[in-house]
Amino acid sequence: MKRARLALLISGRGSNMAAILEAAGPDYPAEPVLVLSNRADAAGLGVAAAKGVPTAVVESRAFKGDRAGFEAAMEAELARHGVEIIALAGFMRVLTADFVRRWEGRLINIHPSLLPAFPGLDTHARALASGVRLHGCTVHLVTAGVDEGPILAQAAVPVLPDDTEARLAARVLAAEHQLYPAALSWLAAGRVRLEAGRANIASVESAPDSLLNPLPRAVLLSTT
Repeated sequence: MKRARLALLISGRGSNMAAILEAAGPDYPAEPVLVLSNRADAAGLGVAAAKGVPTAVVESRAFKGDRAGFEAAMEAELARHGVEIIALAGFMRVLTADFVRRWEGRLINIHPSLLPAFPGLDTHARALASGVRLHGCTVHLVTAGVDEGPILAQAAVPVLPDDTEARLAARVLAAEHQLYPAALSWLAAGRVRLEAGRANIASVESAPDSLLNPLPRAVLLSTT
């Protein structure tokens, strides 16, 4: 099996990167060939090195607003490692439209909300403030609009009455660690098809008919 050559881009601890590296055994359709960070102090670099994955740093602060120069330096590293697809895993830089265009259909991200709800930052606090009953995460292809790309997969978690931002964030992060490696594997295996701006996944099992939170009283009574 030919495995797609994968780069993971991080800015910090890289917990989603670690989940992908853990999943990426010999039968996984993507081969991690590079972990690249825009910060030399990113803790995830040590995690990747311990796994034997090559690492590189392109310090965004060194470019002082020169986004094109920063991205050119990143792309030089990507080319040096023969990268074919990119997974953003806590990469805290907004990419230019030109970069995104060059990697169209090969650039994937995970966002901690059920998009299109709560794009951008502070998603867990905003979810709690809004009173939603379900929160979660979304894996999507990256487009020029922030958090606007075609959705590949979503995972929902309940919002509980006594939730704090930290508790809800931890629950969502656990879901991210399961969802991201799976969705990335579909992209790497060539199972993602874009049709009219939407992503369709070949050979994915159908989901349950509904997710309810809290459960209606009739359902609760039937289970006791």
